[in-house]
Amino acid sequence: MSNELQTKQTGALAQASGRMAVADIISHVALVQEVMRAVMKPDVHYGIIPGTDKPTLYKQGAEVLCMAFRVADTYQVEDLSTADTVRYRVTCTGVHQVNGVVLGTGMGEASSGEEKYKWRKAWDEEFDATPANMRRIKSGKYKTKQVRTEPADLANTILKMANKRAKIAMTINVTACGDMFGQDLEDMDEALRDHLTRHGKDQQNEPQPQARAELQPYSTADFTKNLTAWRNAIASGKTTPDNLIAMVSTKGVLSDAQKQGIRDLAKPQDVTDAPIKNETQAEPALSAGPMDDEPPF
Repeated sequence: MSNELQTKQTGALAQASGRMAVADIISHVALVQEVMRAVMKPDVHYGIIPGTDKPTLYKQGAEVLCMAFRVADTYQVEDLSTADTVRYRVTCTGVHQVNGVVLGTGMGEASSGEEKYKWRKAWDEEFDATPANMRRIKSGKYKTKQVRTEPADLANTILKMANKRAKIAMTINVTACGDMFGQDLEDMDEALRDHLTRHGKDQQNEPQPQARAELQPYSTADFTKNLTAWRNAIASGKTTPDNLIAMVSTKGVLSDAQKQGIRDLAKPQDVTDAPIKNETQAEPALSAGPMDDEPPF
């Protein structure tokens, strides 16, 4: 069989199977990273939830990615409500705006039985007038009197939350950006989220330790030490400055000068340029540091 015939058959097979070429996959990933670097902003389109190892995608970020890839979203709602609980399960389908091809789906669910929706603060008179099985005193830093929320009052909020979760899931599935983003942690009750991120689901029955200490400012010495490795990671396309900032921020609090120093790593180097300086001292001679697969922190 000639090389020409082999090439034709290979191309026909790839076309028939609908597989993407490697070059297309690389281009797709590069576009996601470029959108994240040039358009998306930390704490607006995505953010780091304390205790997690990668950014969480927010609804605003999902909207930006859908716009970049021309993905239109449609929703199918399944009403699972009962007499005491409002509950919706939503399937979000992503369709290409130009050719109408279905690109993927994502599912999300929300319920008024979730901790953050189930209870609300009550004044003394309302609390005293509420049946015992519909009220509680929640202990924490302070004791708070709470009564059960009327599910019907939350129906629209619950539906919107289910739609939001489904869209974020669909966006991650369609754009294949799950290695860059997580989802849903920002929607959890703060106490539950803190427990899961510190212990894991399989350790929920273990006694909780003392609250985690707040992150300290990121060390000047570590910052200087890692600059070369970070520059190499950005230059090789393994990460973007904003993604790197988000990851490093899980280890310590970066100053504005340090964040700008990381962003400057993406700029073309010039021999006439002065070396990047942190906010407190000049950068000494840099060592390569570990940099085979992942940038150090």
